[in-house]
Amino acid sequence: MFEVLVFVYENYWRGDACPEPQQLGRKLTAVGFEADEIKEALHWLDGLHLASHSTDLARATALPPAASMTLPATDSLRLYSVAEQDHLGAECLGFVSFLETAGILAPVMREIVLDRAMAANGNPVTLDDLKIIILMVYWSFGEEPDALVLDELCDDASDRLAH
Repeated sequence: MFEVLVFVYENYWRGDACPEPQQLGRKLTAVGFEADEIKEALHWLDGLHLASHSTDLARATALPPAASMTLPATDSLRLYSVAEQDHLGAECLGFVSFLETAGILAPVMREIVLDRAMAANGNPVTLDDLKIIILMVYWSFGEEPDALVLDELCDDASDRLAH
């Protein structure tokens, strides 16, 4: 599935530039992806679209006080469930915490990243797969992370030389 997501990210500048699922599915089939991978990726992308669209809608409308409580506050503390800890693992949760502490990942985006990571296969999800998920969340909002963040998300850390 992640190879399909990388292809979509690289070939469609923003989430709103991506074709409808049926047309995208035909394009992915023509490129040579397996039907199961395409189906899984389209389902995952549908969840991403729903999450980002719901967030945009909540931001654009005046929500009643009870509804606005569903959006995390910027100063809130996020506690991870046992299922999240098991599925994401310490490395991924540490990376999410790093991005959030650095001010790179807003709480609303963090929640979408966690939701989409929980919807992904892998137990635990690998850090490379999490980085793709983070890129896709930025992509769905039509935003591109700054150059240093993009480098961190796209760079293969195994090639780095420690000093």
